[in-house]
Amino acid sequence: MGPVYPQASCGSAKIDRSRRSLVLRPVQITYDTILLDLGGVLIDVDYQASARAFRDLGHPDFERLYSKAQQDHLFDGFETGALTPAQFRDRIRELLGGSLTDNAIDSCWNAMLGSIPAERIELVVRLKERFQVLLLSNTNAIHVPAFEAIIGRENGIADFKALFHGAYYSCEIGLRKPDAPAFRHVLERHGANATRTLFIDDSIQHVLGAREAGLHAEHLDLAKEDVIGLLSRSVFRTA
Repeated sequence: MGPVYPQASCGSAKIDRSRRSLVLRPVQITYDTILLDLGGVLIDVDYQASARAFRDLGHPDFERLYSKAQQDHLFDGFETGALTPAQFRDRIRELLGGSLTDNAIDSCWNAMLGSIPAERIELVVRLKERFQVLLLSNTNAIHVPAFEAIIGRENGIADFKALFHGAYYSCEIGLRKPDAPAFRHVLERHGANATRTLFIDDSIQHVLGAREAGLHAEHLDLAKEDVIGLLSRSVFRTA
């Protein structure tokens, strides 16, 4: 029996049809599931913005603690839910010194979060016409309400997870990329076969982890293209 596709609604998503028109075309590789990353793939992220925000408050050492490719164990633990937001904030204060308030820490930490262009929302909607579309994001309990608020405000989507057939945050499932159990958890929940799943992520270490777990995986090089450009080479043609 094939995968069960639960009905999902994108709510009142604001889709501007005047943007790039996406037309489905035959797919050479027989994928039936598309697994997407969130940060960088769908939502724009500036990983240096948080470091700049902390630096503006007189704490230049944050950049040393955190980077996109190599994180301090503090951030890994926060992404898997091993630390609560309160514990995370206390540890930031301990590492950076000073008397940063909770609100100041949250504001600096969330500074990296950008927007989701409307055409990427349309992309997800169009992908769902043919594929089971899933989301797997390494994220944390401070970022989740922040980016969901951005998406609600800017894209008119009250329930972001409902945009997908299934959406999973590392801080909620206790598993994170690039570890194979994270990929297996998501695919097993939806009856998806790894060999028929295409995973897209802008972090090469996550792409390599997905391949080791048996998925087809494409690295999205944001310096060259966005996710629509990548998929237009295999799933869509633009018209």
